[in-house]
Amino acid sequence: MASPDPTAPALISTNTVVIGAGQAGLAAAYYLQQHNVDFRILDAAPAAGAAWAARYDSLRLFSPAWASGLPGRPWPGPGRRYPTRDETIAYLRDYAAHFNFPLETNRRVTRLAAAPVGGYVVETAAGQAYAAQRVIVATGPYTAPKVPAWAAQLPAAVLQLHSRDYQRPAQVPGSGPLAVVGSGNSALQIAADLATTGRPVFVAFDERTPAMPNNEVMWAFLVSTGMLGISRHSALGRRMFNSPEPVVSGDLAKLRRWANAQFIGRAEAAMPSGAIRGRRAATPPLEAVVWATGYRPDYDWIDLPILAADGSPQHHRGITTAPGVAFLGLNWLDSRRSALLNGAGPDARRVVEALLAMP
Repeated sequence: MASPDPTAPALISTNTVVIGAGQAGLAAAYYLQQHNVDFRILDAAPAAGAAWAARYDSLRLFSPAWASGLPGRPWPGPGRRYPTRDETIAYLRDYAAHFNFPLETNRRVTRLAAAPVGGYVVETAAGQAYAAQRVIVATGPYTAPKVPAWAAQLPAAVLQLHSRDYQRPAQVPGSGPLAVVGSGNSALQIAADLATTGRPVFVAFDERTPAMPNNEVMWAFLVSTGMLGISRHSALGRRMFNSPEPVVSGDLAKLRRWANAQFIGRAEAAMPSGAIRGRRAATPPLEAVVWATGYRPDYDWIDLPILAADGSPQHHRGITTAPGVAFLGLNWLDSRRSALLNGAGPDARRVVEALLAMP
């Protein structure tokens, strides 16, 4: 019989480990606490909600506060406002403190694997190891930036930033033309932010993308009808899932009115001159490009057979084939609201109850 490895860290035992202290992880913590489950939340950052702290200064939720709360604690203040980035960070940190969750910060998870005697082991970069019967992966969809392969064709003189790293116009020196590439809400918010400087801003936005008005009436309709919560596994949900994701933004109309903003259609290629060719037009040689082009899966630390060939999670409504392991906070985990603050609570309740019902 092999002797125990004296250099191995002592296992910290708990029933459930939640990886990630964003809105999805905190919502899971709420329901675990409601069920009196012994659990730990691990997060790589020094505080809850840190992913929001890295986002751009001008970011606002595109849903009003009344439609963006987590379970058990509504947003403070006027419900009809659209909270800022800093308000969102404060709300998440207050939420974690209010419920006194067992949150362990500066715990970057480096490995999730099956334990030899059943259950799972979660290891961190700081050397801790946790033994748990259940694990909820709530690190979110916004981890590894994705840019088109042809971005490498732009000359080195063109500054390139991904939206994950963009924070404010001062990061983009100069006064010449720049481009924002992407067809989502972040692309439009960042383009509007940059356009306020008066610089020429070329927006490589696929104008076939559906656009919805961002107002009280629209949100009242979406929430009252349950449209955001329709499961992708229903007939209507499958149609929604296979349709282009709409933008919900007042910035689209605003940018179209501004003389220094020009839409060039979906970006198709970069040119050696430093220009980008869009479906409708091309830019002049650019000083900078901000890529708001999304993210790719980054789960290399998961040592379980629950990932597809491209590294994306394999699950059904968050539940994986590894008994006791689930995902939360992913785009379309179950419905359109799954990656939103609005959807964190309903998904967390369903996933936690499903995990606790397992033998």
